[in-house]
Amino acid sequence: MQVVRNAGSRLLQSWAWPPKTRVVAGLPASTIHRSAPHLQDAAAKQDIEDKEEARTPSHSSFSIYPPIPGQENSLRWAGKKFEEIPIAHIKASYNNTQIQVVSAAHQPLARASCGTEGFRNAKKGTGIAAQTAGIAAAAKATGKGVTHVRVVVKGLGPGRLSAIKGLTMGGLEVTCDEILNGRIKV
Repeated sequence: MQVVRNAGSRLLQSWAWPPKTRVVAGLPASTIHRSAPHLQDAAAKQDIEDKEEARTPSHSSFSIYPPIPGQENSLRWAGKKFEEIPIAHIKASYNNTQIQVVSAAHQPLARASCGTEGFRNAKKGTGIAAQTAGIAAAAKATGKGVTHVRVVVKGLGPGRLSAIKGLTMGGLEVTCDEILNGRIKV
């Protein structure tokens, strides 16, 4: 029993060494005692603000996820509903990356691939080639009046995210990403 007491007292002594003045939350205890009324005033103000926010309509119906096609929604991108935004299909294989921008009615607007941009053989499967193809597809699509696109990525190739970056660098605004056959669903 004596051994346990000695071990416990040594532990407490080592914890308390070196001796310090009493400090709570980085401030001396007297400062915290004097600031208690200030904290109470701040809590009262917070309660008043919470009551005012309760009177205003809440945004609990807002979601960070894109709307489901066919579901009624008030969100607009450049004056268009979610279903009316053109879609950029990206097929990223290990050997090539193909990008096709289609309208909401699935009419083709622009098409580009790493091969059509001048990359040959193994260079077609790189991220730089995919980014270049994305910029070219975005340039063709913006020439036809497209400003916002939804993106659907298919495949596990190295150019799948680089192609999205190329679309944004080319002047298109990406509103929604959907990555298929991969581990990411954004």
